[in-house]
Amino acid sequence: MDIEQQIREYFNHFHTHPEVSWKEVETTKKLAAIMTELGVEYHTFPDVTGLIAEIGNGPEVVAIRADIDALWQEVDGKLQANHSCGHDANMAMVLGALLHLKDETLTKRVRFIFQPAEELGNGSLSMIERGAIDGVSHLYGVHLRPIEELPFGQVAPALHHGSGIFLRGKITGVDAHGARPHQGKNAIDVLAAIHQFVKSIYFSPFESYSAKLTHIQTGGDSLNIIPGSAHFAMDVRSQSNGLMKELQQKIADGLEAIAKLHDVGISYKWTDYTPAAEVSETAMQIADAAIRQTLGDEATAPPVHTTGADDFHFYTIKKPELHAAMIGIGADLTPGLHHPDMRFNHEALAIGARVLANIVRQ
Repeated sequence: MDIEQQIREYFNHFHTHPEVSWKEVETTKKLAAIMTELGVEYHTFPDVTGLIAEIGNGPEVVAIRADIDALWQEVDGKLQANHSCGHDANMAMVLGALLHLKDETLTKRVRFIFQPAEELGNGSLSMIERGAIDGVSHLYGVHLRPIEELPFGQVAPALHHGSGIFLRGKITGVDAHGARPHQGKNAIDVLAAIHQFVKSIYFSPFESYSAKLTHIQTGGDSLNIIPGSAHFAMDVRSQSNGLMKELQQKIADGLEAIAKLHDVGISYKWTDYTPAAEVSETAMQIADAAIRQTLGDEATAPPVHTTGADDFHFYTIKKPELHAAMIGIGADLTPGLHHPDMRFNHEALAIGARVLANIVRQ
């Protein structure tokens, strides 16, 4: 079986065996089995999923990272794990780079980081704590891009992701009989006020940002009870880490004002923060040269600025001297990332693997 066929086989396996964040047990076992079959040294961890493998010899360490978790979402009416963010493709491309490199004489060590829980925004921290980037000078990630960002055949040397964070909150009001609304404090009224408030937040349009309710839960089966309590969540994003701080403060001030206006309690916590990209110019230039050498100038796209977030950027936040960049792979991906029916041109997998291998060679 040639390398391209093997990459497809890896992808098909991971695509049909998705596992959500921190539960990538069988995925980790499969990665370990692949390393054993290839004769590649690796280690796993007793307390978290994920795997780190290494090939080559020398004082320098260059690393490539793949995220391994899937999303939990409704697909054709059924809630299930689903690789609609393309992490199955990311694993296949990184494994393909390993196949290209494993029999070469390398003057450096190449580390392959298969990281759990990217979708929760903190899996990279678990790998950092367990030494994944100890001694690493350069780190690269890889991700498929939606068609509106990159068409098939185009590869970008860096992705400038934005910052993202979730807010999880609770409203504590007073239940009331449906016939006596004046005796209660209706949590649905408060939810409506929060919804309207976040839609009226404005900053400069020259830097992208958004805040939106993504979850609300209130009331029971009795329709004659006005619910006093509710749970809600927000997805909050900005293109920079500085604007994210301003956005969080604006939301905090607004929730405090809404609580006073409706005379209810609103408690909340921020969770699963993902920083905006801190892209190394050195890493990006190396990637750009490798893409041009692999595919030609016409296939080399400029860096992509995207509103999505990725916990890959914790690696450089925690180790500022690290030269890191994430490679964007054009794949005619539609209808979009995280869509349950996401699809793409599978020929992009071999392209991504070749580019990653050539970046390491550079």
